[in-house]
Amino acid sequence: MRNVVRVLVIDDEPDVLLLCRVNLRHDGHEVLEAPDGATGLALAAEAPPDVVVLDLMMPAMDGYGVLAALRDAEATRNVPVLVLSAKTQIEDRRRSLESGGDVFLSKPFAPETLGETLRELVALDPAARAEARASALRAIEDERP
Repeated sequence: MRNVVRVLVIDDEPDVLLLCRVNLRHDGHEVLEAPDGATGLALAAEAPPDVVVLDLMMPAMDGYGVLAALRDAEATRNVPVLVLSAKTQIEDRRRSLESGGDVFLSKPFAPETLGETLRELVALDPAARAEARASALRAIEDERP
């Protein structure tokens, strides 16, 4: 039996929220949804989730602003963040990890990949997440021409 993970999905695209909700609930997780960064931060402050799935491109407050606020707040400083974005250029992936994202997953994505990546991320302690992030950043640097 799997532990229920409380997942906060922050994305302004209703179709992405629906896809995440259906697939993550199917995996047995509790899913909270926020259509923008401010709502997501309010939900996270009210009851910190076990993990956040975060889009980068949103109106008013983008994902980088949300990441900064999550990492600045004591209650959410160590909450794992899976960045889910269509912004897949090297600079976008690098910046998302340097800003405090733990894993980067490109849109469009396979639902099973989301679930698998989320399970792997939640299983890591903060030190292991930091090492995985550093390794991902090194891999991104190796992609540069």
